[in-house]
Amino acid sequence: MSGHSKWHNIRLRKGAQDAKRGNLFTKLAKEIIMAAKSGGGNPDSNLRLRLAIQKAREQSMPQDNIKRSIQRGTGEIEGAAFEDVTYEGYGPGGVAVLVDVATDNKNRTVANIRNIFSKNGGRMGESGSVSYRFRPVGIITVPKSATDEDTLLGVVLDAGAEDVRSEDEEVYEIVCQPEDFGAVRQAIEEAKLTIGSAEYTMEPTDTVQLDVKDAAQMLRLIERLEEDDDVQNVHANFEMTDEVMEAASR
Repeated sequence: MSGHSKWHNIRLRKGAQDAKRGNLFTKLAKEIIMAAKSGGGNPDSNLRLRLAIQKAREQSMPQDNIKRSIQRGTGEIEGAAFEDVTYEGYGPGGVAVLVDVATDNKNRTVANIRNIFSKNGGRMGESGSVSYRFRPVGIITVPKSATDEDTLLGVVLDAGAEDVRSEDEEVYEIVCQPEDFGAVRQAIEEAKLTIGSAEYTMEPTDTVQLDVKDAAQMLRLIERLEEDDDVQNVHANFEMTDEVMEAASR
């Protein structure tokens, strides 16, 4: 598991992610809008929309907000015209960074993203400068308390999963290709196993090991990026030891 993934899971468990409820709902609504825009308003046939709705419900987003977001995405009601954009850049220590945004004003957004990079030890890159260092995957987590690894392997490998990772103390990570995501998730559900999280993400194909100084600055960079209303996801290819993470997070 990459250092970023470890740190992300720690923040989730501590309830620290998106402490500002309004900021969180804005991001969730944008993802629902973009999902409905790209694949239609029926979650039964639009996996991205189904995942976005599930995430919104997990965060207690009101049902009316979810419905309006779907309608905005399908064009049933008017609203700002958002588009998906991914920016690329470098963090402290040469870390490769991808920033997924949903924006109605690219000029505003790119200026904000560039400013965040420059103020936190990073810099923007050209399109294609770091994206080749990531691959799209689906990742589903299952609590270790729900099953043992051999049982889980038997469930997910037949459904198309490529790997089950157990490095995290609390959850298994099931990794699959995006096209197999739906089948793998369905197999887990049919086996009546608890799903902790399920998402598409960009996984690094190589990693950069950080020392305490660069790690602290890298974590600040990610936090600042995630605080921006237009930013939906941040992917980075850093690694750090538990000791470095603890020191950097103080």
